[in-house]
Formats: sequence, structure tokens, C-alpha cells
Amino acid sequence: MRRADRLFRIVQFLRGRRLTTAQQLAKWLQVSERTVYRDIRDLSLTGTPIEGEAGVGYRLRGGFELPPLMFELEEIEALTLGARMVEAWSSPQLGAAALSAIAKIATALPVERRQWLEASRTYVPQFHIPKQLGERFELLRGAIRDRRKVHFVYADVEKKLSERRVRPLSLYFWGEHWTLAAWCEARDDFRSFRIDRVIRLQVTDDVFDDEAGKRIADYVRAQQVAAAAWETSERKANH
Repeated sequence: MRRADRLFRIVQFLRGRRLTTAQQLAKWLQVSERTVYRDIRDLSLTGTPIEGEAGVGYRLRGGFELPPLMFELEEIEALTLGARMVEAWSSPQLGAAALSAIAKIATALPVERRQWLEASRTYVPQFHIPKQLGERFELLRGAIRDRRKVHFVYADVEKKLSERRVRPLSLYFWGEHWTLAAWCEARDDFRSFRIDRVIRLQVTDDVFDDEAGKRIADYVRAQQVAAAAWETSERKANH
């Protein structure tokens, strides 16, 4: 990456966040923290209003404006592919929003790059995704946003049915199936549910609080602990 491009990206990262550490910037840019510190210093010397310090984090002072964005060709390709994935694998509402966003981006591009976007040859097939999954996805997305508990019947891998009432926390796509991460009241613990196995989904009027120990961050930590334990047991089994 050219240094000028790296400096521009640093400003973009700082522009979109309240506080960003040198460690985060180094990871995103694939350079050393020492390089980030040097770049921050050079940007400051050229008049870019960067506030903060090493070991704490950096941010751009309010009111700083940049010229209109110019997307690289690979960035255009990535945006187009992402929009097509959302259109194919989520709900009709999100799919329409993704296409609308791409259309807005296209209007801001120079003619030759707009043609590149329109000529992109990366595709995502839609025919293998059942329509009802999109409808189910949209109901769950709304329930997550509004923090409303949901009730449904769930069929496990052996097709055994059970009724569940859960706090929906997040939706994950694993390349083939969408999964709902939730706090299950019947199990008093976190559970994951494949939404293609969810039956008779109902969004209730029961609003839940963002309660410590039952949040999405807690779910992620629990998954990380479980994954680490599994890796440890696998290593022991192979020795």
C-alpha cells in the first residue's frame, strides 16, 4: 500500500470512530504500531486535527471535513458482492436497502468506475434460499432491534420438537445457514437456533432489558471459552 493511501485510510478510520488505538490501526492496515505512530505524527504536522496520545487512542477533532470519497476498484467489487449477498441471503427489506445503497454510491462515482461497478461479474445465487426464511429473518431482526422476546417451536437435528421462549440477541450466517443467538428462558442459558428449523415463530409484546450476563457480549465470551476448551481437548487427544 502506498504511504499516501495509508495516511488517507488512517484519517478515514479516525473519522468514523470516537476513539481508535494505534494497535487497532496497525491491525487494520497490516503495519507496525511504530509506523502508525509515525504516520499520526506526520498527519498532525500537516495540520490534520488529530487528538489523543500513544497508549490511549486517537480521534479527529469535530468539524474536520474531507473531500468526497474515491473508491478503489477492489473496494467497488467488494461493495457490489456484499450487496448481492445481502440481497440473496437475508430478507427482502435488507436486500432492497443494500441495492439502494449501491445505487447511491454509484451516483458519486466517476463514469469509468461506475461502469466497473455495473460490469462486476461476481454473483450470488438466490434460487436455493426458501422465501419463508427471509420472512423469518425479518421478524427476528425486528425483534432483536426492539428487544422483544420471541416464542417458537424448534426442531432439533433429530426432528424432536420443543417450545422455546427466548431473548433474541443476534443473527449469524455460517455460509449455509442463518443462526439465531439467544438467551433461552427454558434452559436458563445461551443457545443457538438454526432459523430453518424454527416453526410457528411469534414476536411477543414482552420487552426485555439489556441485562448483564445475558447480553450479546456475554454470548460471544461464552462461545470463545467453549472454543478454547474444545481446542485444548483436541490437542490433548492428538498427543
